[in-house]
Amino acid sequence: MAATALSRLPELVRSTSARQVRLVCGVILFSYVLSHFLNHALGNISVDDMQIGVYYHTTFWQFLPVAIVFYAAALIHMGLGVYAMYQRRQFRWRTIEPLQLVLGLSIPALVMAHVIGVRLGQTMYGHEKLYPQELYLFFVAAPGRLWTMTILLIVAWVHGCIGIFFWLRLKPFFIRAAPYLLAAAVLIPTLALLGIYQGGRSVAAESEDGEWRTHNFTQRQVGTVAEADTLDRITGGLTFSYIGLLGLVLLARGVRGWRERRGGMIALSYGNGKTVRVPKGLSVLEASLRNNVPHASVCGGRARCSTCRIRIIGDHDTLPEPSQREAFVLARVGTADPSIRLACQLRPTADLSFFQLFMPHMLSANAHASSPARIGQERYLVSLFVDMRGSTQLAEKRLPFDTVFIVNRFLGAVSQAVIENGGQPNQFVGDGMLALFGLTSDPQTACRQALKAVAGIATHVDELNELLSHDLRQPIRFGIGVHGGEVIIGDIGYRDHIVFTALGDAVNVAARLQDMTKTLACEAIVSEEVRRTAGLHDDTLPKQEVAIRGRDAPMVVRVITDTRTLSALIAGGERVAA
Repeated sequence: MAATALSRLPELVRSTSARQVRLVCGVILFSYVLSHFLNHALGNISVDDMQIGVYYHTTFWQFLPVAIVFYAAALIHMGLGVYAMYQRRQFRWRTIEPLQLVLGLSIPALVMAHVIGVRLGQTMYGHEKLYPQELYLFFVAAPGRLWTMTILLIVAWVHGCIGIFFWLRLKPFFIRAAPYLLAAAVLIPTLALLGIYQGGRSVAAESEDGEWRTHNFTQRQVGTVAEADTLDRITGGLTFSYIGLLGLVLLARGVRGWRERRGGMIALSYGNGKTVRVPKGLSVLEASLRNNVPHASVCGGRARCSTCRIRIIGDHDTLPEPSQREAFVLARVGTADPSIRLACQLRPTADLSFFQLFMPHMLSANAHASSPARIGQERYLVSLFVDMRGSTQLAEKRLPFDTVFIVNRFLGAVSQAVIENGGQPNQFVGDGMLALFGLTSDPQTACRQALKAVAGIATHVDELNELLSHDLRQPIRFGIGVHGGEVIIGDIGYRDHIVFTALGDAVNVAARLQDMTKTLACEAIVSEEVRRTAGLHDDTLPKQEVAIRGRDAPMVVRVITDTRTLSALIAGGERVAA
């Protein structure tokens, strides 16, 4: 296992981009913010409950390994955010992306005073500032800081929610989870702000008692005036330094733009007569956006998809070498042709001619906002191929319309079995059909549904044979292949001929297994992957090794001579699993 993990390490490094590191760090920071907000919400009960909550909050987040991870994530996230401001040459993606960047860059300036006053004060002087002291500061001593803190909380929450949205929007479960996530995104900060308000009112009322102030404003809790002045100077210095850093980044952007303009302009020709002139240093996708040229890009230029791919026309030897991330994405889609590049990553230094592989009218940069599942995503599905046997002989003895009628009745019976068991009929090719399982379920459920559908197909075809017995010389027979694995699902086609389907090795293997039922004289062949994932016992179905066209190694499959026996086997497996 350790050797396998080490062997996959280079691939993991190649597949990891700065954006993904920033995402991981952002999730860690958002977890901290969420914990803090839930703690604030306890103020709707009492300040004492806030005190109890903050004890567990600090116990976890100040635990040394956790604290190291947290502060490292904070520094990395902030550094990558500043670098993103420098690196981004084109901000006209969508309003939400520059908004996220601006909100993120404003957080360090807003949070500086609070972190230094509480955390650094504890480290340097042993201060124990907790909710009573902070709420007194916000609601009694310096009410102006309350607004700064409120703005900080809202900015941090909105910035985090935008990041979570960008992360989850293409996940298969996002559409179902979106209403609940939206409810949480509104409810949690509302309860947190109400908790601060209720806790602040309580502290303001209690602070009129001299004994309360004596108990809660000791030197150990709030420090001395000299210590406060020192912390204020540190806050001012760090805030000024951070703002200066942002100023330097903006200056560096200006210098870079000036140097690029002095370095000359290059011409980008789109292969359709459209040519634009841009400074050196822009990516092809950035150049398209700057000049309002439609260019497909589902992920918004993050190198998380390959829809912005272009094919270079002419010599491509002088182009910059692909980055690790670009090379990884191109390898994932099986592209070894050096003339194919990602437009979001390629930054040409000389005139370039190319054409887009995905036309914008088929797939726009904003398409994912309306229907992410139909654009293209990778997920585990079970593919079931079924084919009607003897249709050629059937057509020889009948009128064309009669043949079409029988084939349609067969496909109708098969589709009914698939739908009854949670699958989706997907493609009809002649007298065959591809069905998909797992679009709305987990892998184990999908495998069980597919096996039940195999048994259901046999039942429905038997009923059809009985219904058409007066017109059929011999019963309708069929062959079925079932395999599961990671596939790409999305809309495939051109203009008015676009269909939603699945692509990948798992689909191809299922088709090969269906063809193999002819040579093995059986009704269905199920891959070992489906049998194992469905949870059936190893000895429930006959095992056989077969050679699959296009694969080097033989594959273990389960041969089913009579598919009607599957119903009892699946029911028995469910009882064992239960």
